[in-house]
Amino acid sequence: MLTVSGLHRSGLTPISLTVSPSECISLSGPSGSGKSLFLRAIADLDPNQGDVSLDDRPRESFSGPNWRKKVAYLSAEPGWWSDAISDHFKDFSHSLPLIERLGLPPDCGRWQVSQTSTGERQRLALVRTLQNDPQVLLLDEPTAALDRTMTNIVETIIQEHLVLGCTVIWVTHDKEQAKRMGQRHFCMDSGNLTEGAL
Repeated sequence: MLTVSGLHRSGLTPISLTVSPSECISLSGPSGSGKSLFLRAIADLDPNQGDVSLDDRPRESFSGPNWRKKVAYLSAEPGWWSDAISDHFKDFSHSLPLIERLGLPPDCGRWQVSQTSTGERQRLALVRTLQNDPQVLLLDEPTAALDRTMTNIVETIIQEHLVLGCTVIWVTHDKEQAKRMGQRHFCMDSGNLTEGAL
């Protein structure tokens, strides 16, 4: 269970929220309203105040890297620290079944990041994120650059992780996707988070 209490930073008013295992909440709102700031604050990627815990264990009791393995943030345009795709995976061969399921060829580990499309990077970054078996997924428009077929595959993969007990917060501008994936729906506006129907 992910518990957020009074979480705030510049651009965010204090937010309190509890998301259960196997629950996905969808989050929408205008560009610049604070959605990404909120996910980054949960992941402790930017300075923030408030309390965040995982299964009643405070975030402060984890090292930063361990917290972000368990509470994984997938940005809309993920970062890459090397131009070789395979450098970003603990065991590229172990990830191949999911990579191929997402429509990428088995030799894509030899690709250079600089030569990939936005959609290819989104799919590879999702695999990279899932390789750590996170308990919480913070997804920032993970299908924004994907076609309908690939979007369906990504949604199915996330639903499979939900069945296994993963907790998901999914930022999307797609109202239909929010309905499909979210058991609860929230809106962000000027740093304020409110729950409501779509």
